[in-house]
Amino acid sequence: MMQRKLISLLTRDPVRMQILRQVSTLASPDCWVAAGFARSLVWDHLHHRTRSPLPEDIDVIWFDPEHAEQQADHRLENALKRMNSHLRWSVKNQARMHVRNGDAPYQSATDAMTYWPETATAVAVRINGQDEIEIAAPLGLEDLFSLMVRPTPRFEGDKYPVFLDRIRAKEWETVWPGLMVLAGRHDTR
Repeated sequence: MMQRKLISLLTRDPVRMQILRQVSTLASPDCWVAAGFARSLVWDHLHHRTRSPLPEDIDVIWFDPEHAEQQADHRLENALKRMNSHLRWSVKNQARMHVRNGDAPYQSATDAMTYWPETATAVAVRINGQDEIEIAAPLGLEDLFSLMVRPTPRFEGDKYPVFLDRIRAKEWETVWPGLMVLAGRHDTR
């Protein structure tokens, strides 16, 4: 049911659909639009807003160990900028991000999302070859649709302070006052 609801929200948003179609033209392996792209749309909907502005940057993730150099990301970003120069694109090959994050190597873009800070942000979407929306949510959609912000398992241990700093810096509770921030076993609200 939550997947169908997310697909419905996306298909009713012509700007987001255009972005998904633009990203699909890259034909990059294991390529998704992620993070705030779907999260903000759902949270705006659950806050009864008629319009959902795009996040500050459009996070595009992909996975290809054979092309893990940063220049490959820049080529893809430049291709997206040529299609839509009004957006701030952020393209990252997840095949190398484990090094920056101090994690074991990721096996796919979806696996990489399990190492992101919050469960509600570990959601990605794309248009497949049949012009259908696919959703990757390795930690589920329950927290996203419950307005719940909680750390992923990776951020409940030594990275817990990073999770807390991120929550404070993002000020999501100001933008979406219905959010419930759960900090592991301790509610920060």
